[in-house]
Amino acid sequence: MPRLQLTGGAYQARNVIASAQRCLNLYVETMPQAVGEPSPAALYPTAGLVRVAYLPQGPVRGLYRATNDTLYAVGGSTLYAISLAWLPVALGSITPGLTSPVSMSDNGNTLVLVDGTSNGWQVTLATNAFAPVSDPTGSFRGADRVDYLDTYLLFNVPGTPQFQTTQSLAVTFDSLYFANKESHSDLLVTLAVAKREIWLIGETTTEVWYNSGAADFPFESMPSVFVDHGTCAKYSVAATDNAIYLLAADRQGQGIVMQCAGYQSTRISNYALETELAGYPVISDAIGMTYQYNGHVFYHLTFPAADKTWLYDITTGQWSELAWLDAGGAEHRHRANCAASCYGRVVVGDWQSGAIYRLDPNVYTDDGQPIRRQRAFPHLVNDGKRLFYRQFIADMDAGTVAPAVAG
Repeated sequence: MPRLQLTGGAYQARNVIASAQRCLNLYVETMPQAVGEPSPAALYPTAGLVRVAYLPQGPVRGLYRATNDTLYAVGGSTLYAISLAWLPVALGSITPGLTSPVSMSDNGNTLVLVDGTSNGWQVTLATNAFAPVSDPTGSFRGADRVDYLDTYLLFNVPGTPQFQTTQSLAVTFDSLYFANKESHSDLLVTLAVAKREIWLIGETTTEVWYNSGAADFPFESMPSVFVDHGTCAKYSVAATDNAIYLLAADRQGQGIVMQCAGYQSTRISNYALETELAGYPVISDAIGMTYQYNGHVFYHLTFPAADKTWLYDITTGQWSELAWLDAGGAEHRHRANCAASCYGRVVVGDWQSGAIYRLDPNVYTDDGQPIRRQRAFPHLVNDGKRLFYRQFIADMDAGTVAPAVAG
């Protein structure tokens, strides 16, 4: 009997006659062929969910580990500090009635939180004192995203081509500390920092800026660097390992997943995934996050309106599908709405409730719910003739008992 190798991830083509390889709640890991292993790859189960904390309000809209090694979380309209014992303490309230993701960053002294409105909030890291961002000059106009570079906190200004910064190591504003994304006329959607550079991501194009140390405003655009892609989903942007991942848009269309690194943008989605995304009712609501376990770094991309989640293994370049089962056995998007690494764990926040879970590859349920795992085989053909098999042998490890791990 020939050995059939399952070496790839998910690829369900537009026509299933061409390809119908579903890879659900599994990821691919390549094996070292130089030492004689019989198979070039193995499929491993994606991490299960173990509840470690519960916020009185949900959904969990953001998680952030600050430089004081404390985990901060937004549940509903409340900001919490979560201790090493996973106990949440409410610090203060933000804009009520919203469920969209929030963004947090800090400069070593103060954490700043933004939620897409014209408001912002700050937490003194030494005392956890909470207060609104106060700007007597009227320069601060709110943001969808805050990031940090070289002692400055950076903000996009929603609905404009502009970004602005605080003054160095402070949450104070200079009326001159702003600039326009100017190489193309599209508006600035969001920003991200990678490799000590600011990526200003617009609706269809992107610019890269750096800290030049200029007196009037410390940042300048990188000469001769222009990326002909922006994003159609501001919350899809996530950075890791000096690269940025996003759901892209350009002047020709949208719906391709890209990696931006080294002043270049590289398509990482495939035709099957792009066809899938084209059938979703909305893709502008996509939420992206990155995390790592078992040596693999993942870009997790979820689509709330479509109730779907996709997982890109940055380490191997393979895609898989993530799904959570409800009590009736129906599949839904993964529970993760945001992610952070803190207290020696990778934790995610729930999109529906105030639950915070740790990702655990040695746990085989989602907070007690069974996890469905599926890998569809490639088509077996023999020059158009029918094939018959008398037996089927699967190399798999079944019935593994998870070790007990403390929260």
